[in-house]
Amino acid sequence: MSDVTLANAKAQLSDLVERAMRGEDVRITRRGKPVARIVPAERKRMPIDFVALEALTDSLPMQDESTGTWLRKVRDESRY
Repeated sequence: MSDVTLANAKAQLSDLVERAMRGEDVRITRRGKPVARIVPAERKRMPIDFVALEALTDSLPMQDESTGTWLRKVRDESRY
């Protein structure tokens, strides 16, 4: 857990939220005393429905060209 002053927390809120999302606890202090904590929120993960995923994949049409060929064509056509 790292400590951050309230003034710095105001200036770095986005960074502190990113750190919390990565699992780090951040303690906010005022005049050297802890006043708040930023912790990662509990996120419920939904299970993957493999049958539905396979059905979706099977319903997609096959592409006429490979991904590499398509990407080269897009890259070369958009050059200036």
